[in-house]
Amino acid sequence: MKLLEERIKKDGVVKEGNVLKVDSFLNHRMDIELFNEMGKEWKRLFEGTEINKILTIEASGIGIAAVAAQYFKVPVVFAKKSKSVNLDGSMYTAKVESFTHKNVSDVIVSKKFLGPEDKVLIIDDFLANGCALEGLMKILEEAGAKLQGIGIAIEKGFQDGGRRIREKGVKLESLAIIESMDASTGEIVFR
Repeated sequence: MKLLEERIKKDGVVKEGNVLKVDSFLNHRMDIELFNEMGKEWKRLFEGTEINKILTIEASGIGIAAVAAQYFKVPVVFAKKSKSVNLDGSMYTAKVESFTHKNVSDVIVSKKFLGPEDKVLIIDDFLANGCALEGLMKILEEAGAKLQGIGIAIEKGFQDGGRRIREKGVKLESLAIIESMDASTGEIVFR
């Protein structure tokens, strides 16, 4: 998606350790017009695919998933990274390692929001090593729900997450795939 690539080149900041900072438009301050265009593009890419729920993970995926959901006319369920006192009933859980935060979290989804009748599109902001996606896929498997595809805003194509997910036969549509990035020059090359 050329619009997203141009925005990454204009406002993205490459940091040491293969970190791309896009907090000025994607995951801290959110550009809703851009999110709308992303939602339209995912709708086009998954046209004809039966989807009745979108699943994402707390926190950065929530904004883009919610905006995308309006094009699919389905609800969004998000996996929480911490259990709160207002969560009740049975939960699906998975361990997820964060590339950016360098930690492992238990993510949880209430069993009342996912089940065998669900045909799910996962939407998330980044794909690096694929740990978050694998955790969400595990939750869908536990729920008996059918994974219909995955939509990613930015994929780090030089890391192995995308390859591993695609090798599982999953339809994975990333709107911007970064081939390489250099913290010393700030250069970002797209596939």
